[in-house]
Amino acid sequence: MIGEVVRSSLALKLTHALASPHNVTVLSGDSDHLPTHATLTAAAVLIPVTDRARPGVILTRRNDTLRKHPGQVAFPGGRIDPGEDAIAAALREAEEEIALPRSSVDVIGVTDLYRTGTGYSITPVLGVVPPDLPLHPNEGEVASVFEVPLDFLLDAANHRHRTVDVQGVSRSFWEMTWEDQRVWGATAGMIVNLARRLRWTA
Repeated sequence: MIGEVVRSSLALKLTHALASPHNVTVLSGDSDHLPTHATLTAAAVLIPVTDRARPGVILTRRNDTLRKHPGQVAFPGGRIDPGEDAIAAALREAEEEIALPRSSVDVIGVTDLYRTGTGYSITPVLGVVPPDLPLHPNEGEVASVFEVPLDFLLDAANHRHRTVDVQGVSRSFWEMTWEDQRVWGATAGMIVNLARRLRWTA
C-alpha cells in the first residue's frame, strides 16, 4: 500500500523476540529491597539499536561536571513529565540529549521496569534507528556519544557481577567493558535484562 511504513528486518526480528513467550528471571533493580515502583519517580530511557549489518546500541557518557552520576555511561533518558507516557518521554529525552530525531525511531516496545537506589522507576524503551545519524550531544549533560555492538551487549559471557564494600555496606552490581568504556549500575542491569529477554544474537 502506498504510504505504508515497511519495517526493517531488524525491527521485525526484535519485535518478534520481545513479544515471544519467555520464562526468564530478570533483575528488579539495583537491589531486591527497594520501594515499590509506584512510590518511586517515574523515568524512561531509550535503547536505540542501529540498523546496520552488525547492529549497535547507542550510549552516552555523562558530563563529569554533573551533580548526579558524573562520567557514567547511560542510555538517553530522564523523568517522565506530566501528560507523557514512557515512550514519549524516552523519545523527548533522546532528542534533547543527543539530537536524535524522534521521527527516526521505530519503537519496538517497552521492556522490564527497573528500580534504582536513587529513587527512580525506569521504563526502558527499545527502538531501531538508522545507522550513522548526525548525533550532537547536549554539552550541558552529555560528554560523548558512542556505539557498542548489540551482540557484545547481549552475550552473557561479557556480563560481570561485582560486589564491593561502600562505607561498610555491601553493594552488588553488573558491569561490562567495551574498549575503554565501562558500563555498570542501572544501565548494565537493564542490558542484562534485555539480554535475558531477547535471547538473540545479532
